[in-house]
Amino acid sequence: MITSVLVANRGEIACRIFRTCHELGIRTVAVYSDPDADALHTRVADTAVRLPGAAPADTYLRADLIVKAALDAGADAVHPGYGFLSENADFARAVLDAGLTWIGPPPSAIEAMASKTRAKELMGLAPLRDVTPADLPVLVKAAAGGGGRGMRIVRRTEDLTAALESARAEAASAFGDGEVFVEPYVEDGRHVEVQILADTHGTVWALGTRDCSLQRRHQKVIEEAPAPGLPESLTAELHELAVRAARAVDYVGAGTVEFLVSGTKAHFLEMNTRLQVEHPVTEAVFGLDLVAEQLRVAEGAALPDEPPPARGHAVEARLYAEDPARDWTPQTGILHRFSVPPSVRLDTGYESGDDIGVHYDPMLAKVVAHAPTRAEAVRRLAGALERATIHGPATNRDLLVNSLRHEEFATARMDTGFYDRHLPELTEPVPDPLAPLAAALADAVGRSRYGGFRNLPSSPQTKRYESAGEEHEVSYRHTRNGLEADGVRVVHADASRVVLEAAGVRRTFEVARYGDEVYVGATALRALPRFPDPQAQLAPGSLLAPMPGTVVRVADGLGEGTAVEAGQPLLWLEAMKMEHRITAPHAGTLSELNAVVGQQVTVGSLLAVVEPT
Repeated sequence: MITSVLVANRGEIACRIFRTCHELGIRTVAVYSDPDADALHTRVADTAVRLPGAAPADTYLRADLIVKAALDAGADAVHPGYGFLSENADFARAVLDAGLTWIGPPPSAIEAMASKTRAKELMGLAPLRDVTPADLPVLVKAAAGGGGRGMRIVRRTEDLTAALESARAEAASAFGDGEVFVEPYVEDGRHVEVQILADTHGTVWALGTRDCSLQRRHQKVIEEAPAPGLPESLTAELHELAVRAARAVDYVGAGTVEFLVSGTKAHFLEMNTRLQVEHPVTEAVFGLDLVAEQLRVAEGAALPDEPPPARGHAVEARLYAEDPARDWTPQTGILHRFSVPPSVRLDTGYESGDDIGVHYDPMLAKVVAHAPTRAEAVRRLAGALERATIHGPATNRDLLVNSLRHEEFATARMDTGFYDRHLPELTEPVPDPLAPLAAALADAVGRSRYGGFRNLPSSPQTKRYESAGEEHEVSYRHTRNGLEADGVRVVHADASRVVLEAAGVRRTFEVARYGDEVYVGATALRALPRFPDPQAQLAPGSLLAPMPGTVVRVADGLGEGTAVEAGQPLLWLEAMKMEHRITAPHAGTLSELNAVVGQQVTVGSLLAVVEPT
């Protein structure tokens, strides 16, 4: 009987596993790196053990330290979560050798499926060896790990060598294994997967399908269950293939078999020998707690012969601290306020006041809606995201709402090229013309000691704000009747709530301010100084760091005086598990280069200057 579980992970997955453990009366142990010393998963666990350092290689990827932490804390079982060491057979063996219960598949099954190349061979497939123009486009993939790391699409044979080198370096950094392989890239396919659950008595469940086609950088953004619009015959085929893969390696526990579906043909991608980020949609549809089932299986319990019946539809959106309009750049900073309506499920590793750092994945939360029909689930999720309170770094919230309401998604005609086709329209800012005025009025009331009363009419007051890259100037005046603004009736105004009426329509705005950051409902604004600092102007062609991170590469032969072309890659930054490429904004000459490999940079650091030709 398991009495205490250490979760060898962090963030929302650790918090999610702890929630189930606490419901079952099981004590919990967290491990944490130095940046995670006050993280939510550390706070909610019964016991926490420090892993000294910040880099994953020094902390969450140290199997020896994690096993020691479990023993020191008196845990009798280890759950790997997902990511980090979750698909590491040597880690599983180390846990078992220490006399602890491993909440996962046997090391032999992990080993058989851990390498995508070996998994394909096990399924009777093989990667491409010699790529010819006829094979294009192709996909370079890391043999170990997942999450889009070490993946590159290649459309020209002359780009293959560079893609292989880049993918190897990223895979080695993320997974400690630089092996990569090449396979055909299926344009406009759907990413469909099957959740499996197997016990030690020979029973294997295929728990429906999931569609995970909406992806950025080969990482899933929106997932749903069941996958809509699949013919029954194809669904049955996917179930059969998934069960066959599990039985081929004597699988035990929860896992996922992934496919790329083109028309009515399914292409095997890989088997993930762990719980997936998107498992909540399967839980919602089947009325299961997969973590609880993992624990029961690890204790030797037998599954019923058949899984429970599927009911309704579930959709999950991954909320990231990132800017989709700026090449998905990760964002950092204080999450001042964070809440979502109770009509949806929230799995998160953050609370209001937490700091979003640079060391790990930028996912803030998973938001999940379940309803009798797909249309109802999609509508419920979009509405909840729209009404969520997110004050802090920029997020992909608007992208998620727009994606869920896009006609192509609503009619289930999406594929993995969705964002390639629609990203500009989905990220086009839709400014609220009254938001800057509401911010100015709330600020005016909040700063006035006497409510703004004047015996004589005052001169108009003006304030300037920046939102989504655009500047807005608004004006108002104090009168004996209160605040007034041209064309708008001010019904009520205080420091946190403003009610305006324009053209007969009354609207209420909730306003919050944190220094120069102002949030009016879902609109983020930045208060601008009345007189801009002339010294803040930058030379044309200045390239600033879009995120805090590490310079991991500078283009070969690059130096001051080098001629560059528009769009030419100059250097690469890495932060929050993502690699960001800095390119020349126009053709010209590199007049300044301030970046060197290994250098830590902050947001806004001047990396280089390209003088236009």
